[in-house]
Amino acid sequence: QAMEREVSAAFGKGEPDEILSSAFKLRVTRADICTLKQLCWLNDEVINFYMNLLVERSKKEGYPALHAFSTFFYPKLCSGGYKAVRRWTRGVDLFKQDLILVPIHLRVHWTLLVIDVRKKTIKYFDSLGQKGDNICKTLLQYLQEESREKRNLELTASEWTLRSLSPEEIPQQTNGSDCGVFVCKFADSISRDKPITFTQEHMPYFRRKMVWEIIHQQLL
Repeated sequence: QAMEREVSAAFGKGEPDEILSSAFKLRVTRADICTLKQLCWLNDEVINFYMNLLVERSKKEGYPALHAFSTFFYPKLCSGGYKAVRRWTRGVDLFKQDLILVPIHLRVHWTLLVIDVRKKTIKYFDSLGQKGDNICKTLLQYLQEESREKRNLELTASEWTLRSLSPEEIPQQTNGSDCGVFVCKFADSISRDKPITFTQEHMPYFRRKMVWEIIHQQLL
C-alpha cells in the first residue's frame, strides 16, 4: 500500500519538470514518470534509466555481464556510421560482455535488439511482430568495425546468427502504447537469462512497478 501511495503521488499534481530521480548522469522528471501512466508512450529518459538499472543489477554475482546502449545510439549509428559512435565504448570492452542491449526507436514504436556475445547471436524483439533483419545486419557491421578498431581482430560474420523473433516466440502487445514497457521487460528477462513469460495483461502492473523502481533506483 505504501508503494501504491508513492506511485500515485508521482503521477499526481506537481511541477512537470520536478526531478523525481537522478542517477547514471540521467534525470527523470515528473513529466517523464507520467509517460508510465496507462496508454502513454514511454520516452527516452524512462527507457534509458531502466536500462541503466538493469546494468547496475548485472554487476551482482550470478548475473550475465551486461552493456546497454542508450536509445540515442542506433539513430547516431545510422546517420553517421561507425565514426559517429566510435567513442561510445570508451572504457567498455564489448567483447568481454555476455549480453549487449540496444533499445531502438522507430519513429512511433520501441523495439529491442539483443547481442549475445557468448552464443554469437543477434536477435530482434518486436512486440508488434515486425521483422528487423536489416537492423540486425547494421549491428553486426558495427561489431565488425568495433572489433577491427578496438582489438585489431576480424570478426567472422559467418559465425554469427541473426534473427527476428516471430510473434509465436515472444509476447505481443494488443494496443498501440505498450511497446516501451515490452522493451524494458524483454530486457529484464534476457538480462537474467530467464525465459520471457509475461503477457499484455501484466502491463498495467509493470508500469506502476517501474515508477517505484525508477524513483528508488532499485529493481524489485
